[in-house]
Amino acid sequence: MASPATRAPPLLLLLLFVFFLTSSISAWKKDEFRNCNQTPFCKRARSRKPHSLPPFTVSDVSLSDGGLSARLVSSEAPRPLLLHLSVYHGGILRLKIDEDSSTDPPSRQRFQVPDVLLSDLNDRRLWLSRLSSSPGFSSFYLADGFEAVLRHDPFELSIRRTGSGTDPTQDRILSLNSHGLFDFEQLRSKNDGEEWEERFRSHIDSRPYGPQSITLDVSFYDADFVYGIPEHASTSLALRPTRGPGVDDSEPYRLFNLDVFEYIHESPFGLYGSIPFMISHGERSSAGFFWLNSAEMQIDVLAPGWDDPESPVNGRIDTLWMSEAGIVDAFFFVGPGPKDVIRQYTSLTGTPSMPPEFAIAYHQCRWNYRDEEDVAAVDAGFDEHDIPYDVLWLDIEHTDGKRYFTWDRNLFPTPEEMQKKLADKGRKMVTIVDPHIKRDDSYFIHKEATEKGYYVKDASGKDYDGWCWPGSSSYLDMLNPEIREWWAEKFSLENYKGSTPTLYIWNDMNEPSVFNGPEVTMPRDAVHYGGVEHREVHNANGYFFHMATANGLLKRGGGKVRPFVLSRAFFAGSQRYGAVWTGDNSADWDQLRVSVPMTVTLGLTGISFSGADVGGFFGNPETELLVRWYQVGAYYPFFRGHAHHDTKRREPWLFGEQNTALMREAIRTRYSLLPYYYTLFREASVSGVPVMRPLWLEFPDDKEAYNNADAFMIGSSLLVQGIYEEKQKTVSVYLPGKKQSWYNLKSGVAFAGGMTHKLEASEDGIPSFQRAGTIIPRRDRFRRSSTQMVNDPYTLVIALNSSLAAEGELYVDDGKSYDFEQGAYIHRRFIFSNGKLSSSSIRPSNAGEKKFSSDCVIERIIFLGLPNGAKRALIETENRETDIEPGPLVLRSGSSPRALVVRKPNLRIADDWTLKIF
Repeated sequence: MASPATRAPPLLLLLLFVFFLTSSISAWKKDEFRNCNQTPFCKRARSRKPHSLPPFTVSDVSLSDGGLSARLVSSEAPRPLLLHLSVYHGGILRLKIDEDSSTDPPSRQRFQVPDVLLSDLNDRRLWLSRLSSSPGFSSFYLADGFEAVLRHDPFELSIRRTGSGTDPTQDRILSLNSHGLFDFEQLRSKNDGEEWEERFRSHIDSRPYGPQSITLDVSFYDADFVYGIPEHASTSLALRPTRGPGVDDSEPYRLFNLDVFEYIHESPFGLYGSIPFMISHGERSSAGFFWLNSAEMQIDVLAPGWDDPESPVNGRIDTLWMSEAGIVDAFFFVGPGPKDVIRQYTSLTGTPSMPPEFAIAYHQCRWNYRDEEDVAAVDAGFDEHDIPYDVLWLDIEHTDGKRYFTWDRNLFPTPEEMQKKLADKGRKMVTIVDPHIKRDDSYFIHKEATEKGYYVKDASGKDYDGWCWPGSSSYLDMLNPEIREWWAEKFSLENYKGSTPTLYIWNDMNEPSVFNGPEVTMPRDAVHYGGVEHREVHNANGYFFHMATANGLLKRGGGKVRPFVLSRAFFAGSQRYGAVWTGDNSADWDQLRVSVPMTVTLGLTGISFSGADVGGFFGNPETELLVRWYQVGAYYPFFRGHAHHDTKRREPWLFGEQNTALMREAIRTRYSLLPYYYTLFREASVSGVPVMRPLWLEFPDDKEAYNNADAFMIGSSLLVQGIYEEKQKTVSVYLPGKKQSWYNLKSGVAFAGGMTHKLEASEDGIPSFQRAGTIIPRRDRFRRSSTQMVNDPYTLVIALNSSLAAEGELYVDDGKSYDFEQGAYIHRRFIFSNGKLSSSSIRPSNAGEKKFSSDCVIERIIFLGLPNGAKRALIETENRETDIEPGPLVLRSGSSPRALVVRKPNLRIADDWTLKIF
């Protein structure tokens, strides 16, 4: 049968598309999305009282396959559940609970999310050889200082510190089912007269397999706050309670990837991505919990006293996790420090990939730069106004009728030449490639996908047909590895006509967005590879699309060139494939404020390479707001200006010379810090510790920092405080660490830590401070792009602590290839102590056979906190002296001396050397 798109008259199609378009892209409408009471599995789970369910008990405990195996039995469950516990190196406990298919098998296998966990995970298992048993309990070693305790009746799992006495419930850090709310709806046959269908607005979900939700309660002990589970918009970094005493009527935190236009700035409502990972932190320790499940999830953070208002328990945070489908595949992380928890999580899902160096510089984007002439004019505008940038982006209008991998040849007749002109200046281009494929028999992607049967199916088995930017569209089934491989081939230079090696990719709308679908997405009963329902894989849909696209660029470069792909939707593990951004924000002050905790939260949950649209996607920012946004955005790990096509043009030179100068300075600040950022991205790729950090990640004992959402750290050395209010005259900055000093990077003045300082809110920048005891590498010569800075000299900024000591690192490689994996890099540690600055290599001797060389030198060394008596510097390795003299912190016209500076020591970054101050 012909699809509606081929049967409907053209005028009717146009009217339908306009209706779907206008109803979808207006501001966020609460009624278009389900709340918990309209979501049966959430409503059921949330209505239950603690210990009101028939309890599960543990039986048949044994050691099997290197772990603990058992059965969970309940008087009301149709069959036992299978439980398995595994231990992994580094303090990780894995819990799996699934239906028992050995007897009376269910109608189908429940979905387990593939290709998220690292492939070598099983190689890191600890083989359990014995259990410790006491009446009603089984326990075993988890990590030094920690053990896991399984209570049999009723079922409860705890992790506690060892040496805590005979009571298995003492000194716990995590527990599951301590409130008896674990529930597992098993697959079964429909009862006579039972209604499985669910309705929301005009949509019907057939639910052919019936209810299959899972609920579990998780408790965090010695916790002041919990963080994580993006993506939500909030001015609070810590997750606020959603139920309990003192909490107004609130929704749970929802994890369900959706295309939300103009999202509001304070809501637990789910946005474009989902990572079901939560971190707790308190003065004593940190811990974490991750549930590998890609179905819709709703999570309550419960206020003290939620279970007993008369006896609230402080220092313990209870949470309730509710999922529509899947299995229990949960991981517990023991920490004990917050960075340990992040390392443990990313040891499962992967550390962030090392980006190409250009990608961490500034990106200029708009929906849409009209044509090649417009592209050339914007590119020339940056040069004319002496503003560096690295990447220019093209949105959907560059295509031929929203057919991806094509060009509108009337507007972009010579795309290769256009990209070459940018590349000649060291610049790159990004084009958008969305997941919806236009249903047009003349379109080669659609024709081939249809012939191969590569589309997601609707509940009746036909290719799913939804509406998006091209009109009638179908969606590739990226759960299928074969289809991901096929998609990757489309990015070859041969297949993507008009592309060049300097073209990179942007995946938008990959939640997936379906304008006429339920909640602007795909129906839950659509069918994927292997008979998997969309409800089971929904939150990972964008992840698989991101993966396939990144692999396409990797293949295009013969596996030798690092890809860059930006994705809007994300899931656990997305950090391995590129960057994400916070979606369709708006040009208002509240959205600027929430961009910081949103980006910090993404970093805490593995995705270090993220940022928000500078200036706000929707609306026209006031000039002051735009300037302040550039000043904050210059510190986002992903730094891009972007705007909707209905907004006024907002290139940085369109707001008067004074404001152009302020935005130029913000962008130049980022470019000067690129060596420091690149070094931090290297750290993130190795350890998982994010580039942009909450204050408490560096100061875990400072309680004042625990819920500071307005300031943030870049690495361990730089603290930044945003300005988030119009015409703000003063700004209060909390500097953490009672024994820590900080240097203002505008004035060079030292400030004490462990207290709040009230500062003037200057228009020429936002407060930024370098931590005493650190060394930050910079590059202070400005070019058109970061690529043109590759041979420029470095500056070291040395902020001395009370012992007149400091240290820092610099990482350098070729910025584009994977040769660093074979050892082709420079990694230096700088240490200043006892009046001497030394440089030594920290590249391991077994890093690999390849080498990277550089003739770059250090041309300035800036000292903050150096006593004024210092006059000369001796380069001991060369027996050469140079002067120390007052100089500016930054090389700008009119800058006055703020520090003591060693000028032109000309020390090679690749060499060992020592410089003595006297």
